[in-house]
Order: sequence, then C-alpha cells, then structure tokens
Amino acid sequence: MVSVLATDGYKLSMAEAGWPLRRETFYYSHRKGGPQLLPFDVERELRALCPTSAAEDHAFLLQHEYELGAGFKAAMARAGELTVQALPRGAVFHGREPVFSVTGPSALVSWLEPLLLQWSYRIQVATLAWRAPQELAAAVGVVTCERQKALALEAIDFAGVQAPPIRVDEAAYVARVKAQVDALAKVTQSPVRLFEVGLRAASCMDQHLLALAGCKAAGLTRTSNAYGAKLLGLTPVGTMGHEHVQRYGSDDAAFRAMTERRPQRSSFLLDTFDTLASGLPAALRLIAERPGEKDSIRYDSGDKELQYREAVKQAKALGVRPVHILEDGFDVEQTTRFEALRKELSVEPSEQVYGYGGYLVARTSGSPLTRDRVAAVYKLSQTGHAPTMKFGNEAGSGKQSLPGRPVLFRRVQGQGPLGLVGQEGEAAPQGYRQLTGAAAEPVPAASSVGDGADAPALTEATAALVAACTAKAFAGRAS
Repeated sequence: MVSVLATDGYKLSMAEAGWPLRRETFYYSHRKGGPQLLPFDVERELRALCPTSAAEDHAFLLQHEYELGAGFKAAMARAGELTVQALPRGAVFHGREPVFSVTGPSALVSWLEPLLLQWSYRIQVATLAWRAPQELAAAVGVVTCERQKALALEAIDFAGVQAPPIRVDEAAYVARVKAQVDALAKVTQSPVRLFEVGLRAASCMDQHLLALAGCKAAGLTRTSNAYGAKLLGLTPVGTMGHEHVQRYGSDDAAFRAMTERRPQRSSFLLDTFDTLASGLPAALRLIAERPGEKDSIRYDSGDKELQYREAVKQAKALGVRPVHILEDGFDVEQTTRFEALRKELSVEPSEQVYGYGGYLVARTSGSPLTRDRVAAVYKLSQTGHAPTMKFGNEAGSGKQSLPGRPVLFRRVQGQGPLGLVGQEGEAAPQGYRQLTGAAAEPVPAASSVGDGADAPALTEATAALVAACTAKAFAGRAS
C-alpha cells in the first residue's frame, strides 16, 4: 500500500492550482546514457504504485498548508482510468527516446513522478549487468538499505549474470548525508536556510528515509517528501514545477493561478520558456502586486549568476525583495559562491534559501548509478487536448521535451534513424515497427547493440506538434 503522502510537496500545491481531473499525458525518458535495458514490466509496476488515501494523511497535510480539495481526492481514486503505453520488458532504448507514457487524471499522473524517476537506478543496474558485468562489484557492492539491495539483485538476475556480494551499510550512509549537510550549514551559518528535495534522486523510499534521518541529525527541518516529513517530524515544502507553467501556456497566467487558487505564499519557477525575457518579469510584476507576502523566485536552467544579478537589479528597481530559491545541482562550492554574491548585492540571509537533492541523497550513496548520470525525466507532454513542451533557455542543454502522446518506432530494415518518435495511433513508417506496446523482448547480446544516435528523429506528426508548440511559446514570449 502506497500512502498519498509518498510524493513531493509541490505536486500537491500544483494540483490545487491546476485542473486535478483534467486528462493529461506525461512521458518518461533518459536524456543520455547510451543503450539501456528495461528490466521490468512498466504497467504492472506502475499500477502497484497508485496511492491509497487515509484520513490521518489528509490531516497532516492540512496542518502544513497543503489541504487537498475534492478534485485531488477524486483523482487519487481513479487509478483504473490510467492508460500506460510502454516499451516491453527486455527492450533496449537510447537517450531521449520515450520509454513509457501515462495518461489519466492530472493530479494522479503528476503525483507518480518522484517514484517513477527512482526506476532509473534499476534500469542502470540491469544495463551495467548486461553490458559490463565486471563493473558491478564497484557499482553495487555496498548499498544503502535492504530494499536497494533487493532491487539491484532483481535487475542483475534479469540480465542473466552472477551478482557480486552486496553489503548493506545504513549507518555509514546516514553519517555521510549528515556530514554533507553539516558542511553546507557551515557555509550558510545555519541549517535553517537549507531544505531537502532528493526523493526522486533515491533508488527507493527506504533509501530516502535514511537520507532524511541524516539531514535531521544535522539540523535540517524541511523536505519535499511529504511521507518522510510525517514519519520523521519534518516540515513538507515545495516550490513550482515546469508542468504548472506548461498547463497555462504562459508564465504570467501560471503564476497568477498559483496566487489566486491557494492562500499561501507562492514560488515562481522562471525558466519554462525564457528566464530573463518572460519568467523573471512576470514573477516580479506579481510580487510587486503582493507586498508583504514573501513570495519567492526559483532558478533552474541557464546561467544562474547572470539571472541572479539581473533579478536583484530589477527587484530593487521595483522596490520589492523576493526570496531567492537556489537548487538544481547546488553543492558546497556553488553555495559558497552564491553566499558571496548575496553579500555583494546586499540580499538578506532570510531572502536566500537553498534546496539540495542528488547532492545529499545520491552522491553520498557510494554508487555511480545516479539519476543525474542518465538525466532521467518525467515530463508533461499533453494537457487536455493540447500538446505542450518544456523549453528552457540554456543553449545546448538538451532540456527541450517532447509533445503529444509519444510512442517509439524502431528501424527493422532499410536506412534511416534507429529510432523515430511518433504519436499514439500513428501508423509505423516503412521499415519501422512500433516498439511501444510490443510483446516482451528477449535480452539481446550486448555486443549486438551499437551506441545509437544521441537523439531519435521525429515523425512528421511529432515534428508538426513541436513546430506548433514552439510557435505558441515564442508568441507568448513576444507578448
């Protein structure tokens, strides 16, 4: 049984500020990593994660300003309405190819994200066992918890190789996490300005609870994991995700929806379309309309120092003082740099906070098989009948997502790209077969699979959706 709390806090606030019962599609992909082996039945595993709802969970959320509305509760009860389109067990996929998509009530398909992203660990273990079994001992010889050990053994067994001895060392893992938080707190002079956002960077919930124990021992009190917050007496927190902005199609509309549909202070994510040209101006205008609310702005992709300097400059010109939220890959070095910038630009300590995910949870695990290694993502691709994309403004980042309800075609004869991203219901192009939704595949010999292309090509249908979404996004920036 999976608790409704077993997700990130911002999933709950975005559902309340969006349309929890709207039919939406999200898809899962790895942006990099070469050929990778899928070692489990996606639909069966996914349906086992659908949550149950308990009165005590709702009471906990109400206590922490995450009260759930009737739409969210109804969405959680509609697991039977989910449609899953996935590559078969045993399939090999490449970077940026859609591994699976989930369509159903918005709040539910969104709620699943952090738990589904944890699957990247199992995929990487299976891939290593398949392609380089001699490296398994170094990668999985010591793990954080019994659950992670069981997942590793299952993945190795699927690849058909002998597992190395695996030792569980929970105490050492907790100590490493604590030491990491201690080092960060030394830079900020207090753990009060730190929060933890690493649920999706863990291999499983058990590992993340251990990481939270280490965080708590170092004095950190806030986490995005609502379930972990309840168990360990921490405070659940959240900001805003790209999906929320994508639903509304513009930064201004999305930001206003968050302030107009939830009474709590809000956090505005700047980079869904363009940080400096769109996200930042929209956020600061709204913050200026809400003096005293302590709304925040969150940086994600691109040159954060340039964005930060511009944000402070524009905020001062408007006479507002937003809270700056800095995460996405932050470590001690970056924190030290941005603390120096804060002092240089006269930003108060209370106006600058830091969130840490993989740096606390994954880097301390002792395994190289982290979510960041393959850049696993789960992105909104269609809301209602409208295809949607995440763009971002970091040149060459590869963070642009796919629109619509994507499926994967694999070349079986002739010339052309190895993979083609098409749309659900589209006929397979000549020389290709649809891999999404196919029967289970035997595990291929590792030597028979090449490195593949960096990114799959698009069918005409998908290319047309990309063009339409791009034109709409740029029109929104211009306005």
